[in-house]
Amino acid sequence: MGNVVLIGYRGSGKTTVGRLVADRLGYEFVDTDVLVAERAGKTIAAIFAEDGEAVFRSLEAEVIAEASARSRIVLSAGGGAILRDDNVRRLRECGTVFWLTADARVLWSRIQGDVTSAANRPALTSRVDLDEVRHVLGIRYARYEKCAHQRIDTTSLTPVQVAEAIVLRDA
Repeated sequence: MGNVVLIGYRGSGKTTVGRLVADRLGYEFVDTDVLVAERAGKTIAAIFAEDGEAVFRSLEAEVIAEASARSRIVLSAGGGAILRDDNVRRLRECGTVFWLTADARVLWSRIQGDVTSAANRPALTSRVDLDEVRHVLGIRYARYEKCAHQRIDTTSLTPVQVAEAIVLRDA
């Protein structure tokens, strides 16, 4: 089995599911958002606020290039990683790309339930709340679709069920 790559909007379960899949396969879990924050020495929200999105996206591209050269990993890519063609190419070449999807209301509910999300994640538009989720999903949909080898709707599944589906589909 090759690497497993998870893409999707924030709140889709990439981190939670990624850790479960990595444990199940005996692989290392790699989160590009964590690597970017470590490299910059600050949160993603701080990078956006102090340096701008372009700096963040450049750091993200660097860590994706490095991580995609590794083997036996489950790679959780930041929600906007699919915005750059080089990232899409690297992620697809790195392993099987699973796009974790969910209804916008469910994503918004999950984001609201994550106490670390607001402190660490920047607003992506001038829109707020559920409107922002719907808007950004609309913009990114075709990019996620282009990047993914497989799509899993997580709306009514538990993280364990999603992880099992990934392990079974990638076997």
